[in-house]
Amino acid sequence: MALVFYVTHDGSKFEADVPTGNSVMEGAVNNGIDGILAECGGALSCATCHIYVDEAWTAKVEPPSEMETDMLEVVSDPKENSRLSCQIMMKDELDGLVVHLPESQF
Repeated sequence: MALVFYVTHDGSKFEADVPTGNSVMEGAVNNGIDGILAECGGALSCATCHIYVDEAWTAKVEPPSEMETDMLEVVSDPKENSRLSCQIMMKDELDGLVVHLPESQF
């Protein structure tokens, strides 16, 4: 398990223990954390699990695939640290990961 901190656009903070091998998206959905809609269930086809990886963690997270990069072109308010949370798989090295949720997924 690895601890993930989810920070909403208004600064509210939530945390969840996410099993190794599960995605950041699954951690939010399984723990009832609002802000990640995950309409496609992690199939990399909707971009409704958009997050911003905290700057302190961007180098520790695997870079996005070409397909994810293409999907990020359709998110609201994209930034350099934008990612799809369904594509970040938890591992021990990511214990304490901080992600920020956008104001809206649309």
